[in-house]
Amino acid sequence: MSYDKITVVINTFHSEDKIDQCLNSIDPNIKILIIENSNNYNFKHKIEKQYSNVTCFLANDNLGYAKGNNLGLSKVFSEYALILNPDAFLEKNTLKNFLSYAQHFKNFAIIGPAKQDEYANEKINEKKQKFYEVNFLKGFAMFLNMKEFKDIGFFDENIFIYLEEMDLCKRVKEKNKKIFLAKDVIIHHIGGSSHNAKINFEMELSRNWHWMWSTFYFNKKHYGFFISIIKVADKFFSSFIKMIFYYLIFNKTKQKIYYQRFSGLINSIIGRKSWYRPKL
Repeated sequence: MSYDKITVVINTFHSEDKIDQCLNSIDPNIKILIIENSNNYNFKHKIEKQYSNVTCFLANDNLGYAKGNNLGLSKVFSEYALILNPDAFLEKNTLKNFLSYAQHFKNFAIIGPAKQDEYANEKINEKKQKFYEVNFLKGFAMFLNMKEFKDIGFFDENIFIYLEEMDLCKRVKEKNKKIFLAKDVIIHHIGGSSHNAKINFEMELSRNWHWMWSTFYFNKKHYGFFISIIKVADKFFSSFIKMIFYYLIFNKTKQKIYYQRFSGLINSIIGRKSWYRPKL
């Protein structure tokens, strides 16, 4: 395998408990760039000492998925890049299979691994082909043909988390570029486990805020303000009513969650930036 053709980019934030499984699944001859969204020098020192193929950059701030991955991709000089979540891990032949498809289907922009049927036009098990074109892929693992992004750019940095991969895929398709799913390329994804258990609730608050913010922003960007208002109307009223209900019955946990949803949506509707960050 041509090891110099691929660079793996991993965007991390308090992911110490999960990153080893991810890194151990990658061939040690493959260059890995980690963007750590903090100033945790101990994490950088430990990772770079333990893995000779890893370079860790400290962002000194919580950049989020889009901006963090963009920073990593700006440091990639290989032909291809694999964006990978820290709670994902590869099988033995994953990178070899990616590269095999890349060399055979040269005009692709993105290839995604299996288990992505949520974003495919048809469920993966209904497809007989091992390799077929789709409109969207999930963001936990995306194999990029770097030259195809010179006229598009990468992720929209206005988005902190959520729907940034759908936005990228939509822009790729609008340029008539190809997105494929490969059924025999396997990447396992634990999901929702990129962070330490101690900060789970604060991350839950952040996820609820940003999901609502990104939902309205994505729809406004691609379909316009008024259509977006119609699309999110049910979420607006539901989050408001539930916020009041849980306040009245003294359920502070759920009241905080629905307050975050309502706040994220309101901030997006009035045009405020995606400013909320986990309070750690």
